[in-house]
Amino acid sequence: MGIENDINQRKFRSEYQKAIVNLIYTYNWTTERLKNIFDKEEVTMQQFNILRILRGSEKPLSTLQIRERMLDKMSDTSRIVDRLVIKGLVKKEVCASDKRLVDVTITEKGQHLLQKLDAFEPDMEALVNALTEEEATTLNNLLDKLRQSN
Repeated sequence: MGIENDINQRKFRSEYQKAIVNLIYTYNWTTERLKNIFDKEEVTMQQFNILRILRGSEKPLSTLQIRERMLDKMSDTSRIVDRLVIKGLVKKEVCASDKRLVDVTITEKGQHLLQKLDAFEPDMEALVNALTEEEATTLNNLLDKLRQSN
């Protein structure tokens, strides 16, 4: 089934317009399915992303460093971190080397939550299981090329 059927639009001005609409539609389609996984654990995708970043870091990170690594560059990283602090999933401490910065680290509770969410990785990967590995590689290359065009 093509994008035309999914959004009940029979004609596009060009293949370029169709590609843009298809990217937006597919982003929303994917986001909704992932959101269902995270909602069960009362965590947002942005919160999950920050927890994932902190788990992969060998040392504490500032909110600026976290933001550089985030998938959603438009997010309010400080606000999201504060919500994670309230949930007990991360902790903030004044940076020892620069008192103007705050170090953020994942807590044991945050580690535990990520371990629980790791069990859903097959469900997340299932979103693209209609693609062969070669097709997934091609898609990744095309998306990388698209982002590099500006």
